[in-house]
Amino acid sequence: MTSSGGEDLAALADRIADGLRRLAPPGWQRLEAWFALTVVAESALLMVDDGSRSIRCQVSDAVWEMVRRHRRLSAGPESGPWWRLLVRIDTDSVEIVADQGLDEPFPGEQLFAPDAYLADVEHYPRGRLPVWLAAYLGRGEPQSRPPQAAAHGMQADRRAGLRAVAVDGELPELAVLWARWAVLAAAFVAVGSRRGPRIGPSVGIFESAGHSGSTLTLLPGDRAVLSGGVWNAPVLDAAYNGSGVMPKFFVGAPDWVADPVLNPRAITGVLSFCYWWEAGRWYRGESPPIPECAPALPAVWTVSTTAGVVDSLLGDRSAGSPDAAELLVLAAQAGAVTREAMVHVVGDGDGIDSDGGLFQLMLADLVADHVDGIREMDALDLVRDHIRQRSYDTTGYSLSTLRADRISVGWLVRSPVPNGEMALDRAVFYVADDGVVERSTSSVPLSVFVTEFERRFRIRSGGRV
Repeated sequence: MTSSGGEDLAALADRIADGLRRLAPPGWQRLEAWFALTVVAESALLMVDDGSRSIRCQVSDAVWEMVRRHRRLSAGPESGPWWRLLVRIDTDSVEIVADQGLDEPFPGEQLFAPDAYLADVEHYPRGRLPVWLAAYLGRGEPQSRPPQAAAHGMQADRRAGLRAVAVDGELPELAVLWARWAVLAAAFVAVGSRRGPRIGPSVGIFESAGHSGSTLTLLPGDRAVLSGGVWNAPVLDAAYNGSGVMPKFFVGAPDWVADPVLNPRAITGVLSFCYWWEAGRWYRGESPPIPECAPALPAVWTVSTTAGVVDSLLGDRSAGSPDAAELLVLAAQAGAVTREAMVHVVGDGDGIDSDGGLFQLMLADLVADHVDGIREMDALDLVRDHIRQRSYDTTGYSLSTLRADRISVGWLVRSPVPNGEMALDRAVFYVADDGVVERSTSSVPLSVFVTEFERRFRIRSGGRV
């Protein structure tokens, strides 16, 4: 790479690397240096590893001068120069990366005050800024909504006749969404992953590897707020770097849609959607449709998508039957998860934190305090009697091989499928906790049958449908 002045940036980078090597103490094995610069501020961090410890070293004036020159020469007509430079060196390789903040925000220790970047942009005009940095510099309209502003906004919207948009068919209903979020959180915690959704008291949290994320905050009275941001969302890019205006995310919103229950991106100016649940429906202001928000949300769209993520996360470590994860999701949706159901999915061996996973479901209030109902052996006996009384064809399996899996209001009973065979249209039985036996087949999706099975049981028992 050659600068507009004819100097070779690659050769200059090599000289920077040589200068850093001379700063390292004898016996070093690896060094890493981060430089952060604007026209009015600069900082550096140089760490050297000798195999047993990391040592912080000072950067020499000679290296600093080469780094400053590299930055000046890297400036393009539209993009401007880099703001951070990484130099990573080991005994047989050199990596030099110029960072303009396009892939991720700068870490706190290498982030200057807004005035430093404003001065830099004035000196090196740029066609556009990363959305997060433009928000940090206060280019757009504030997104924060303190409770007092929320109350005034609600009153102003009512006077102006502005209403929220009712959202149907884009999101699962609140209880279902919450249950699927919690199952994913439980699975990620159980396998020891630092990523993935999490559950806290009355809040679901999700941060993706791609810097998108969201929160689902539950409120009293069957209300909730789902809000977050998609990394470099087009609506924000247009508002900060183009001729667009900031969407009115809160138009028509009630006064309880306020900062304390919003995703923290509202404070930093990178919120790109806000939905709220009230009176059994989702609503939004000028947020984009949910498909455009999907990168910021966990996989909560269907029972199958949630279970599929759990299965792929566990891989060969899966402890249960092929549909054990699906049964766990269904149990969570019914608020009837048991420890056995959790362990049946994730196992309980080395490297698995089934208790931590179950604690996520407990925080979500989805764990059954105790299971009142028919016992497993009684459910198996009822199915065997049911088969004999109706003379069902049992060719290919013995009644002694029947096994039962607990579901929300009873048991799923079936015969194991031999290894290497497909369970096509195989008989499946459901035994409700009141002793009613229903017959289905493996060709009917579990989520479809169990939902109606639960509904029929609650009708018979006089409970809420």
